[in-house]
Amino acid sequence: MSLWFLFFLSVLQGVTELFPVSSLGHTLLVPALFGVHIDKHAPQLIPFLVALHLGTALSLLLYFRQRWVALMRGFVASLSGRHNDEGHMMWALIIGTLPACVVGLLLEKRLELVFKDLRIVAFALIVNGVLLWLGDRIERTRAHRRPEKLRFRHAFLVGLAQVGALIPGFSRSGLTMIAGSATGLDKEKAAEFSFLLGTPIILAAGLLEIPKLLKAPAQLGDALLGGVLTAVAAWLSLHFLMRYFEGRGRLATFGTYCMIAGVFFLGWFLLHPQRA
Repeated sequence: MSLWFLFFLSVLQGVTELFPVSSLGHTLLVPALFGVHIDKHAPQLIPFLVALHLGTALSLLLYFRQRWVALMRGFVASLSGRHNDEGHMMWALIIGTLPACVVGLLLEKRLELVFKDLRIVAFALIVNGVLLWLGDRIERTRAHRRPEKLRFRHAFLVGLAQVGALIPGFSRSGLTMIAGSATGLDKEKAAEFSFLLGTPIILAAGLLEIPKLLKAPAQLGDALLGGVLTAVAAWLSLHFLMRYFEGRGRLATFGTYCMIAGVFFLGWFLLHPQRA
């Protein structure tokens, strides 16, 4: 893997994993635009992707470190019967994580086979953009009806939305922010819950593949560099997104981008079917 391609993929992963624009969709579409297709069977690919996921997860854990400490303390307290908001939130995160874990283990391989055609991925990116627009409308219409805390059934529904990200072109963070808004969370709280909810999934995706990373010592250098670059890009993305949603930031902005980018990619691959 060339140095420029390593840098490109690392930064692309770090940014698009957290931005509501589909990291998997961009990882497939953007390189193919330049005639570069990622070989899923290349021996260096798995160790590299493992490092990228670990880099993203590390940034999430560090950024929300104080929040996670409070959540864990609240969770332990809840086990002894002491009810508290942090413990409630931790249980909500556990419930929200379950759908993606179960469906991902059962159907991920089949979904990979179905969505190999990049034209379908580009179309999914367009649909992702439309959903972000709808999510923005939902968030604004519910501006005066905020729940005191996220109910467990709502946490499950947000987690169920996360399953859609198994399809390339759909964004995990985007779908969960939309679902969070639909339950009544404001955009800042929906974004925070989305990032907290995604941390176990992203971390698990890396940790489960660590044995493959250790079996490829020749690739450790590239993997380490890629992980560091991804962690830095993800950290900067988190800072930007949390400030963006604390202010007047809207999901519709990302929806516009996804629709424009999706139409462009779809048109390109329809005109150049050999690259799709």
